[in-house]
Amino acid sequence: MTIINNCVVSFDYTLTNDKGEILDSSTQGEPLSIIQGAGMIIPGLEKEFAGKSKGDNFKVTVQPEEAYGSYNPEFVIELNKEQIGEIEGMQVGSQVQAESEEGHIHVLTVLEIKDNSIVLDGNHALAGEVLNFDVTITDVREATAEELDHGHVH
Repeated sequence: MTIINNCVVSFDYTLTNDKGEILDSSTQGEPLSIIQGAGMIIPGLEKEFAGKSKGDNFKVTVQPEEAYGSYNPEFVIELNKEQIGEIEGMQVGSQVQAESEEGHIHVLTVLEIKDNSIVLDGNHALAGEVLNFDVTITDVREATAEELDHGHVH
């Protein structure tokens, strides 16, 4: 079966940065399964699946604009410790969640802990990165009506 929108695609992948460092891989576990066209993975990778079939192996380089966006220094904020209260175990590199006024949850990474403030980064950890994928399609099938209705693979 050829990959088209609304079919289930299962695939193994290895993700590296431009330095060749492995950032993520599914090869030690189960393949990742998505509904093609549902926006479950970054756009630059998802569009490469179109027309491929089970068993296909390919490599793709995805620019930041089609992945997690460019790094935005405006997403780095410094908050007074009194504004956020005490968070047990917080250290540089920790991730915390914050809710916006609109009710959206954002993940922030602790960049620096100062005496009276904390510097947080709201950029995705891979923002600004060129991503290199080595992908093998392990299965392609029609999505069930339930999967399409629920918006995820069962």
